[in-house]
Amino acid sequence: MTPHQVSVLADTADRLGDGHLSLTSRGNLELRGLGEGCGLGLAELLRDAGLLPDSERHERVRNMVVSPLAGAEVRAWATRLDALLCAEEWTLELSGRFLFAVDDGRGDVAALAPDVTLLAEPSDTALVQAGPAAYRVSAADAPRAALAAAEAFLAAAREAGTGAWRVRELPAGQDVDVAGHVRRASIAAEHVPDAVLPAGGALAPGLIGASPPGVSVLARLGRVTTAQFRALLPAEEVRVTPWRGFVLPGFPDRAAAEERLHALDLAGFITRADSPWVGVTACTGRPGCAKSLADVRADARPMAVDGGLPVHWSGCARRCGHPQGAWVDVVATAEGAYQTTVQKPTG
Repeated sequence: MTPHQVSVLADTADRLGDGHLSLTSRGNLELRGLGEGCGLGLAELLRDAGLLPDSERHERVRNMVVSPLAGAEVRAWATRLDALLCAEEWTLELSGRFLFAVDDGRGDVAALAPDVTLLAEPSDTALVQAGPAAYRVSAADAPRAALAAAEAFLAAAREAGTGAWRVRELPAGQDVDVAGHVRRASIAAEHVPDAVLPAGGALAPGLIGASPPGVSVLARLGRVTTAQFRALLPAEEVRVTPWRGFVLPGFPDRAAAEERLHALDLAGFITRADSPWVGVTACTGRPGCAKSLADVRADARPMAVDGGLPVHWSGCARRCGHPQGAWVDVVATAEGAYQTTVQKPTG
């Protein structure tokens, strides 16, 4: 986001929302507490700030996570893929749950269970994957290859006839013909059998990089006040991460980055990797969600967990926003009462 976009979102949350912004596990920002009659005014504010596409009907399908530390080429892939998604009518058939990951080679966002993954390689190529098979394409063709992979999924979903919204929801044995759709798009692709994506992880809070240095912070329980949000400025840009945090890149030197990190610590952000709040997340809970049985944000706290598993507090059995992989599952059973178990990935 540009500084102007940060300011507009903060002002909008104050004027039309509840004075807070929530961060999601997909790197999205949410405005909550919106009144019933503010839709047109909200859309106008977002459009003027460049936060809506030219084709507003496509807003629902622009679901993409991008490596927060990605360089110019990978960020350009994301911009191009977004434009391609908004230029095609058939992409409106994708569900609002279908997820693209544009990974700079670290494996950080590729680990978030996307439906289509673009993974940068050091040889001016990229891997594109939807389902178990991976294909190598030229870097120049990477965005179009990702679009072709999404079209391959839609064809597979129609053939299956089960109403699948995501690749993992397809019936066992249902093929996603990425190779065929990439070929029809006139993209040269090489099948990469048994491709292993790098095992990246979440970006830790603190100083990042060296030349130039940057700053990474997390929002406690994935929620910030508008005052905290504005405290991210001044900045060249603000990048939202899928770990409910922000990256501020491009400080002139380490001293300047350390000074900003200290200021953000005073503003209430998580700024150290050893903070007990790292890995603690929560759903919206009461009063923001009518289905919640408790005010989970008020009740949530760090827990000592063997193995360092993330801890997620949920207000009901839907477990909205829970982490990928294994996690400690704390679910409300009544106001102030919780059941705690360890959830492990299936399949």
